[in-house]
Amino acid sequence: MFISLLINTLSLLAITYLLQGVHIKSFWSALILAIVLAVINTVVRPLALIISLPVNLLTLGLFTFVVNAAMLKMASAFVSGVYIDGWGTAIIAAILLSLISSILNWAIH
Repeated sequence: MFISLLINTLSLLAITYLLQGVHIKSFWSALILAIVLAVINTVVRPLALIISLPVNLLTLGLFTFVVNAAMLKMASAFVSGVYIDGWGTAIIAAILLSLISSILNWAIH
């Protein structure tokens, strides 16, 4: 669990350098964001996916990107030192977070 949290923290820091619209002040802000994002993804995301199921079916699963972006923006609202400019940036950041985390998880395991 600790390694996964560290991977997400490093992924969030990488996204800060890849996207101009994502601002994370420090490593500690990224770590707290990763913790808050893990809690939100555990508690809120399943409910959001169930509620958005009809739209998700109509868009062939593409609406999941919007749900992931909403979880990321929600988590950033709770952490000081983290700011995401807009929804477009949040969607791209959520996609990059998934890709970078998957690649790092694959490389480590």
